[in-house]
Amino acid sequence: MRFRPMRDATSTDADPSPAPDLPDMMRAVTIDGPGGPEALHAASVPLPRPVLSEVLVRVVAAGVNPIDAKVRAGTSGVARSIDSYPTVLGYDFSGIVVRTPYEAHPFPVGTAVYGMVPFPRSGGTYAEYVVVPTLSLARKPASLSHVEAAGVPLAALTAWGLVVETARAHQGQRMLIHAAGGGVGHFAVQFASYFGAHVTATGSGSNAGWLRELGASVVIDYTTTRFEEVVGDVDVVIDLIGNVHDQTGSRSLQVLRRGGLYVIVPTGSWPEYAEAADAAGVRATKYSVIPDGGALATIARLLDSGPLQVYIDSVFALEQAAEAHAQLEQGHTRGKIVLRVSDD
Repeated sequence: MRFRPMRDATSTDADPSPAPDLPDMMRAVTIDGPGGPEALHAASVPLPRPVLSEVLVRVVAAGVNPIDAKVRAGTSGVARSIDSYPTVLGYDFSGIVVRTPYEAHPFPVGTAVYGMVPFPRSGGTYAEYVVVPTLSLARKPASLSHVEAAGVPLAALTAWGLVVETARAHQGQRMLIHAAGGGVGHFAVQFASYFGAHVTATGSGSNAGWLRELGASVVIDYTTTRFEEVVGDVDVVIDLIGNVHDQTGSRSLQVLRRGGLYVIVPTGSWPEYAEAADAAGVRATKYSVIPDGGALATIARLLDSGPLQVYIDSVFALEQAAEAHAQLEQGHTRGKIVLRVSDD
């Protein structure tokens, strides 16, 4: 007996039609080696082929993240793991499943999904199609467009890992979040507030009102105020900057209570953070994102039910990836930048 694809009859994400004939080649944006934004260029590359439990997804939109720019420039350790060039950058996406490993797969052909790819172990998301491990997928939040959903996975999963899994945000906890207006930061503020923490956020003055709407109790304009002069005795610092700018990491240790927790996203800016934290009498850890589809499904429910929102700063066409990177590297992006790859 053959299995038929199992579908939720009430779902609007499922398309009963079979997967279309797929091309041998696809549009993508590639780099031929490290360089500036101009290193990104449009190309035609072979369609990726899923193996084992991977699914093939047609990408509608792809998120643009600071790590993408660092890999492109060759300043991230990830760049050392790229086996060959040209390569396609990008981690997160929203799109439509077009091929599954078996008929009764939990994400049938036609399902709207979002998630992360294991770049550089596989091709990135600046392309029309990607292969994705099943466990790195979740159904796209029904309330979001593909463009909005593409801005979620890497940033929200990073914030979830920082705030919920590592810092264990809870009622009454005092948390300081740096770079709160960025992609990861604006999710971190919302998660921390949702789980009851008292959030102090650093950001630009223009983002102050918005950050309060997201749940920050106190917003410090880093352009006018030294945060260590107005805040202290916090339980947790979520540092999305490190010492790359104005010794933010070193100064953060001054405001933690003894035994407090300092969490840094690996920026390469402060290799000595662990020793400095130990000397200051606080705990410290770095954090790297885990592409967990289960967490993404929880995040989707929060997005659909209202406690969580994603802010999209700018949308560029796939072929404008160089312009998107140039804007990203200017700094001060509110929320996320997204590439529109294809039609819904």
